[in-house]
Amino acid sequence: MTSVASVDTRSKNLPLTKRPVDIFFAVVFSIFIVTCIISDSIEGLGIPQTPNSPNILAQWNYTYSSQYDPLYLAEPLWLRMISGTSAFVYLPFYVILVIALIRGWNRIQLFAVIYATMIISLTAIPIFGVEFLGGPGERTPNPVGFLLYNGPYVLIPLILLIRMRKPLPFQRTF
Repeated sequence: MTSVASVDTRSKNLPLTKRPVDIFFAVVFSIFIVTCIISDSIEGLGIPQTPNSPNILAQWNYTYSSQYDPLYLAEPLWLRMISGTSAFVYLPFYVILVIALIRGWNRIQLFAVIYATMIISLTAIPIFGVEFLGGPGERTPNPVGFLLYNGPYVLIPLILLIRMRKPLPFQRTF
């Protein structure tokens, strides 16, 4: 009687070197961690953005918002809530996502889809809507500068959503 050894029929994840899009995502979301600390935490905590603030991050935010983003400078409560969500919910997710991308943790897929959907629908639509269609004091005076700074925060999650569209994302290149 011959014994048949059990065969592992599960596919293996591709190594990170064969998933260049995941390297790109890991780099970009690492940058998002930093920018989230610099901008979203200041707005979320309600620290005034002034040129003379004792907080250097508030000064940097003022420099940006005074040129490109009067809505951000106005600090409406609803925007503070969105920024607070970014600083205190998305930021920890970014850390986990970067690790998951590097290690190929397929179980991050559902959370990545939820995140991408949230940031596109709950962040991009209201903020971009007000920045481009809002009234005086809300509308960006520099749409190109605004899009160059803020566009990646919508475009990258959209690409991540596409990346995570099928099961076992780390077993394929894209």
